[in-house]
Amino acid sequence: MSAKILFFAGSARDDSVNKKLAKQAYDIAKEKGADATFVDLRDYPMPIYDGDEEDAHGLPENAKTFKKLFADHDAVFIASPEYNSSFSPLLKNTIDWISRKESDDEQPLLAFNGKVAAIAGASPGGFGGLRGLVPLRMLLENINVMVLPQQLSIPSAYGKFDDDGQLTDDAAKDMLSSIIDRLIAVSGALK
Repeated sequence: MSAKILFFAGSARDDSVNKKLAKQAYDIAKEKGADATFVDLRDYPMPIYDGDEEDAHGLPENAKTFKKLFADHDAVFIASPEYNSSFSPLLKNTIDWISRKESDDEQPLLAFNGKVAAIAGASPGGFGGLRGLVPLRMLLENINVMVLPQQLSIPSAYGKFDDDGQLTDDAAKDMLSSIIDRLIAVSGALK
């Protein structure tokens, strides 16, 4: 049985280049026969993390739902925008909420333990979101996720997707395909 891989972007914008990148990665994975799921964080709105709110009401329903979805997959592919040399507040907030325990007897970091991740970024700027991938990698590794060393950053990204959201840059497409191959292989071997 192959590993299950979850694909999403750290942006909820309709025309996000990172959402297009995550969707392209998902399509490549499906073509390669992977058991893949694509989700849009827009479908899982959560309030800004607040410990008092959590103490009073527990995890929001969307956090519980996304946490279960995350936990049910063996690997993740995250396409992350760069916001002021880091990753997006949406992505950080999502990770913060799903890292929380729902009961005292729940294993810490249940959704993250044993996961394999591939990260990528696309940006209109010259660094292609690269500066945001560094802290994202650090965060994921600190919560027990094995992040593949291969990553992709796509600079000047607004000109590298066609009207259907498909990558037009052959070198980026080849690198993305290679990363997906590695994600499938590593997550399958660890399953």
